[in-house]
Amino acid sequence: MPGGRISMKFALASYGTRGDIEPSMSIGRELQRRGHQVRLAVPPDLVDFVEAADLAAVSYGPQLQEFMREDLARDLWTEIIHNPLGALRELWEPIAAHWNAASAILEELAGDADLLATGLNFEQAASNVAEHYNIPLIALHHFPMRPNAQLAPSLPGPLVRATSIASEWLMWRTTRDVENTQRHALHLPTANHRSPRRMTERHTLEIQAYDASCFPGLATEWAHFGDRRPFTGALTMELDTDEDAGVEEWIETGQPPVCFATGSIAVVSPSDTIRLFATACEELGQRALICAGGTDFNGIALPNHVKVVGAVNYSRVFAKCRAVVHHGGAGTTAASLRAGVPTLILWSTSDQPYWGSQVKRLHVGTARRACKTTAKSLAADLRKILSPDYASRAREFAGRMSTPAQSSMRAADLFEGEVLG
Repeated sequence: MPGGRISMKFALASYGTRGDIEPSMSIGRELQRRGHQVRLAVPPDLVDFVEAADLAAVSYGPQLQEFMREDLARDLWTEIIHNPLGALRELWEPIAAHWNAASAILEELAGDADLLATGLNFEQAASNVAEHYNIPLIALHHFPMRPNAQLAPSLPGPLVRATSIASEWLMWRTTRDVENTQRHALHLPTANHRSPRRMTERHTLEIQAYDASCFPGLATEWAHFGDRRPFTGALTMELDTDEDAGVEEWIETGQPPVCFATGSIAVVSPSDTIRLFATACEELGQRALICAGGTDFNGIALPNHVKVVGAVNYSRVFAKCRAVVHHGGAGTTAASLRAGVPTLILWSTSDQPYWGSQVKRLHVGTARRACKTTAKSLAADLRKILSPDYASRAREFAGRMSTPAQSSMRAADLFEGEVLG
């Protein structure tokens, strides 16, 4: 190969929505650019999306709507408060149900690979497959998954860490039987403790695909892990779309708008969502740009100060807006922080409340639970973050973040390093 590089084979498995898949795609494209062979396993819904980026993909797991229960996602945090054990078991049931099918795809994907990388979902199954083939495993974490004191800085650190460990233990208890069934089929010994602990014992590389500056103190807290939890910055694709030029032209016809990015999961009521955003922006004298994501807003009458578009390149559009309102997914949060504009996170589930907590902690935005948001609260939250102080802090913080290109190159270096030892 040019430059003396050795050609390697990389297998990357990710399951989830577009924001869960883009980190693997970002690394895959950089590895492919360097002359390596790359194959991705992604949900059937996203195979075409990955292949359109000139990456080889195989179908992995069920259709997303079969796996992701929207009612559970919306109500998860309420359920955790009232019945934490039951809620977490219900959350992990789909993992257990599709474990064996995922394992079969992982075995095929990694059969001739030099390294297997995995996203969060089915991480345990991927770890067993890598152990079976005796190849390096890399875990991609888009927020601090392992026990730490930074996700809830207002609570005592030991309590936060103990809660995280308890959650890992409960998942192990919930999935232990199906995991050991997989391990026996792979001719591996019975596992007697949780997968994250085993991964640490095997010195698995756990890439933190976000900037260390997003979680002050975390790098110091994890320093005893040495180089096993490196921070790369967020791994995003920054793909241009057919809508970008038209959106930028509309933005330039008036004052910069407030951008609302609704995410991959459809909102419950598109008409109510339009009304909510439009009312709050009208009260503040702001224009509203709504990036539809997975929601169909067609057929809804729009006020003159509101524009609805489909998928756009967030890195191009966000920077031209006064503020960004979104669900708090890791990729969208990174894009809004990199844009240097204030952020309002209206969170529902998963890691979204953690990112909401961080933008508040960093004083570059604020957050509120989506189901508790009203036109009055939205206007108040926007009025708060549209102040000059928030805009100044957001610009300053953006200067401390890595660029997408820097992040993908750093991650690709780590992938190559794991194979070369």
